Amino acid sequence: MKNSALFLYFLSFILVLQSCKTKPEETKSVDIDSAQTISVAPDWILQGNIYEVNIRQYTKEGTFKAFEQHLDRLRDMGVQTLWFMPVQPISKKDRKGTLGSYYAIADYTATNPEFGTMEDWKHLVNTAHEKGFKIIIDWVANHTGADHRWLTQKPDFFTKDSAGNFIAPNDWTDVRELNYDSKELRDSMVASMKYWITQSDIDGFRCDVAGDVPGDFWKDCIASLRKEKEIFMLAEGDKPSLHAVGFNASYAWPMFHKMKNVAAGYSPAFALDSVYNYSDTAFPANAMYMYFTSNHDENSWNKADYGTMPGRIHEPFAVFTQTAKGSVPLIYSGQEEPVLRKIEFFEKDAMTFNKLQRAPFYKILLTLRKNNPAFAADASFKKINVGDSTAIYSFVKEKAGKKALVILNLSAKEQTITVNDPSLHGKPYNVFMFTNEELSNKPWKLESWGYVIYEYK
Repeated sequence: MKNSALFLYFLSFILVLQSCKTKPEETKSVDIDSAQTISVAPDWILQGNIYEVNIRQYTKEGTFKAFEQHLDRLRDMGVQTLWFMPVQPISKKDRKGTLGSYYAIADYTATNPEFGTMEDWKHLVNTAHEKGFKIIIDWVANHTGADHRWLTQKPDFFTKDSAGNFIAPNDWTDVRELNYDSKELRDSMVASMKYWITQSDIDGFRCDVAGDVPGDFWKDCIASLRKEKEIFMLAEGDKPSLHAVGFNASYAWPMFHKMKNVAAGYSPAFALDSVYNYSDTAFPANAMYMYFTSNHDENSWNKADYGTMPGRIHEPFAVFTQTAKGSVPLIYSGQEEPVLRKIEFFEKDAMTFNKLQRAPFYKILLTLRKNNPAFAADASFKKINVGDSTAIYSFVKEKAGKKALVILNLSAKEQTITVNDPSLHGKPYNVFMFTNEELSNKPWKLESWGYVIYEYK
């Protein structure tokens, strides 16, 4: 009854496809200490989730209109927030590959003609809102593409070397670094971001390499944006200071890297605690983190998740991302299929959706998160010991009178589970087996890479 592998084998054949705007509010904040404040996230994200959309590769057409045909399927799977990789035009100068990088922006206030027109984009956003989705877009504030008009019109917007040449940060030879010493640049960037809120009613931003942009800019920028709408702000970065300047969530990079080590057998399951120990000390108490098993960078450059957590190994870690402390979980385009290969970054490389083998699994997790406040980002988290801590990771989540027990076998060997806490005994509901089960201090077995979630009334 607790065999999650048997569940997935069965459920992979039974997926059935089925066929709001937010009113602006004042920015809410809570004191951390005398020196800093942290913005409180919109209520809708607390039990929400994020699905990253790679428009170029999502369909053979690679357009907004073609993606729109997938909205009902994604809604049925339980997706709430759609994060679109940059939708703006891509620079041609110094372009990498044939089509270039999404992140080499040529014009902040236009759409990539390969994807469609601004009217196509607005239609997609409106349709998605009508179906209950939230929409966030990628924002690249650290640099522009190598032929952005600002390079000629506003050269002071950019950093230069000692010879007066524009700088390409890191090895990103297709972009030019912006100079935030310029107040006019700051004002122009905020105006460009407001454009997407006022013109297409988006619900927030995922900000690329946010930690490389000055924090005082973000503080002023985010406060200004929230005068337009109560938006969700996600930072690509893992600096505690990003939360202090207004971001609601940051990347769970440290936890992702630790998860990879555990999956590979390099670290024991209890190594995950070291990340919590750090974040509990360094980050604000109500900080949220985007947990993931893959994203566009990790897929294209580091073989996630098909190489880092292959086969069934993916499953318990996916459960963890959906139920972890402070988590806002991410699913990347194609993971529900799953697409088990590198998706090209600079060339056309369309995905194919026909099997949807993981969709039933994700649907249970996303629905559980939506319906049970015990899985909200701000729910309490208590680690418990139910077996060998080198292999088993288990915890209790609670909020609003709801309680849940999560048990994960993060090893390639079957493990013995013993739940000694009498408050967890009784007949809780096994989420993946769709039944109530007797739970006592009697030992039982959990298969390799197995997992179980119990809900308590």
